[in-house]
Amino acid sequence: MKSSLIDPDTNLARECYALVYASSRNRKRFPENCVEVKESEEAACAGADPAKKLVPAVVFGPSRSSEGFRLFYLVRWLD
Repeated sequence: MKSSLIDPDTNLARECYALVYASSRNRKRFPENCVEVKESEEAACAGADPAKKLVPAVVFGPSRSSEGFRLFYLVRWLD
């Protein structure tokens, strides 16, 4: 996956594969504790568990919110 960075001189926020705890697919941003970054699309998809509401996705982050939380933004769902 090509990494999309806001500031190419840092590696703070980037596009990555992840498992996201999502009780609803209507949300577009998720706190850091709901996101588990994975090495590949295959790893994210392999960890999917609908019963536990773990959904594979491509996310962008982490990014600090104005309240000081670290957030990931949904790019797209993988399933």
